[in-house]
Amino acid sequence: MKVFVTGVAGQLGHDVVNELHNRGIEAVGSDIHPTYSGIADDSAVTKAPYVQLDITNGTAVSQIIEKLQPDAIIHCAAWTAVDAAEEEENIPKVMAINVDGTKHLANAAKSVGAKMMYISTDYVFDGQGTEPWQPDCMDYAPLNVYGKSKLEGELAVSETLEKYFIVRIAWVFGLNGKNFIKTMLSVGQKYPEVRVVSDQIGTPTYTLDLARLLVDMVETEKYGYYHATNEGGYISWYDFTKEIFRQAGLSTKVTPVTTEEYGVSKAKRPFNSRLDKSKLAENGFMPLPDWKDALSRYLKEIQ
Repeated sequence: MKVFVTGVAGQLGHDVVNELHNRGIEAVGSDIHPTYSGIADDSAVTKAPYVQLDITNGTAVSQIIEKLQPDAIIHCAAWTAVDAAEEEENIPKVMAINVDGTKHLANAAKSVGAKMMYISTDYVFDGQGTEPWQPDCMDYAPLNVYGKSKLEGELAVSETLEKYFIVRIAWVFGLNGKNFIKTMLSVGQKYPEVRVVSDQIGTPTYTLDLARLLVDMVETEKYGYYHATNEGGYISWYDFTKEIFRQAGLSTKVTPVTTEEYGVSKAKRPFNSRLDKSKLAENGFMPLPDWKDALSRYLKEIQ
């Protein structure tokens, strides 16, 4: 089996290539930079075959996929800067990457008969209420440009292909790049108190755990929509921060505030990011470990 992975300089793509390699599956990584530009570790991703690819260039995507003839494409590349996506000058770039780039990959996958996995987000929903979102729910109402672009990417995949996985994730953290945990650790070491929103509810997702699940999935033909975050129940960003500081041994005071009190964000955030993951077990996939366990393992990796 040969798997083409986009966005390998990001948090998830990095771990997906390593997971594929660990299982003896041929992986070809790609990103927009001439050479691999992610974390300079000694993992498989730094040694795996690498192809420079601008996914917004449809001709280039078609040519590379035609040449490589992968059995599967795991599409991790995306514009993920949520607030920056709201800026007028950035919107065309966001749509080019998250929508057009995904369409190009879906078309290329179809032409070579490859299955495709698209990584999406809880942001495709409006984030209202308290009921967990079901993976096959079609009540889409994204609140911001990023969410709209990811939804259009979902539709590009589902309307083009029959062999596809659409996996929605939330609150992602990994070794490669920036994330909430790294930000909180930095802030917590500088200041005696931090203010964190307590009315946005969801569950974190460790890319190392998620990569294992994604490879489990892509080795099957159990196609469709899925939700995947770590287990351990639904929490707020405030709860998450308290546990980060507890495990990291920081005495920084954490003060809960509402989204309205916190202010500053350009993009609207969903209050309800609860994702129902029961479909994973129903289809024979092993759920991700508890988020507190994931956090513990992650802190040992970065400290």
